[in-house]
Amino acid sequence: MSFAMHDNRDMLALDADQTRNALPFEPLIAALRERFRSSTCEVPARHVHEIGSPGGARLTSLIMPAWQPGQHYGVKIINIAPGNAARGLPGLHGSYLLFDGSTGVPLAALDGTVLTARRTAAASALAASFLARDDARHLLVVGAGAVATLLPQAYRCVRDIDRISVWARRPEQAQALAMQWQAEGLPAQAVTDLRASCAEADIISCATLATEPVVQGAWLPAGSHLDLIGSFTPAMREADDACWVDARVFVDTEEALVKSGDLLGPLRRGALREDDVRGTLGTLCKGVATGRKSDSERTVFKSVGTALEDLAAAVMVLQARTSA
Repeated sequence: MSFAMHDNRDMLALDADQTRNALPFEPLIAALRERFRSSTCEVPARHVHEIGSPGGARLTSLIMPAWQPGQHYGVKIINIAPGNAARGLPGLHGSYLLFDGSTGVPLAALDGTVLTARRTAAASALAASFLARDDARHLLVVGAGAVATLLPQAYRCVRDIDRISVWARRPEQAQALAMQWQAEGLPAQAVTDLRASCAEADIISCATLATEPVVQGAWLPAGSHLDLIGSFTPAMREADDACWVDARVFVDTEEALVKSGDLLGPLRRGALREDDVRGTLGTLCKGVATGRKSDSERTVFKSVGTALEDLAAAVMVLQARTSA
């Protein structure tokens, strides 16, 4: 679809609510599946900048470009400030710009924070469509932030989830999120015993900013699927080494192997080898890699995010708005 005749007067601008409403999960998951199946998207390595400030607080800024030659070019800037929680602010803020891939004309400006949260949850659900047991029904969400809030909606597009548990370091946050989900008609409850909750869950999805392991492999039952979202820098970690042992392991992209503390540590210590990684979302969607092979095996999916997902989401929004 070409937009070479567009100019700045046609630029689409969506705020947070508009971006959210333009990215329903079922079509978003389908859009990601199609984009990972395709080989037409070019995704350079992200730029990562550590920005210091007085008082020692640090801000991590990610710059993530991607393009389809001759079609669309997009770039996202995401700023992560873990110290924002103490200020009563979200820890992540972002913006996304979509351009015509031939002329460079701006086509759309989207709320990058909302886009990131929704495409991240959608990518986890896409992975689960290959890796979670077909009869998986109990979802345990670890964390209570923006991405965690969206996980039940996304997962219910790919599995018949009829039980949702949520755990957070601060029990009051888990309770508030469970009550929010209940108000939306979801079968949710807050839990305080993470070990016991992991043992009962079919899918454990972690979306935290943890720097030390939150989930332990000894807690994970046979047949479970572990989804690790939060560790997108070498200093971050959600899973201990035992989570990888005897598990069928997948990543969103090969970049995860050099970006995530969840993988770098176990690789360095020998708990995980690179050839233990069975595939990526791309090879799963193309049918090159095989996902879950039996109901009894444990699967693990580690994501760090990719600009391919951002571009797929932004193009989906643009095409839906221009065809309406």
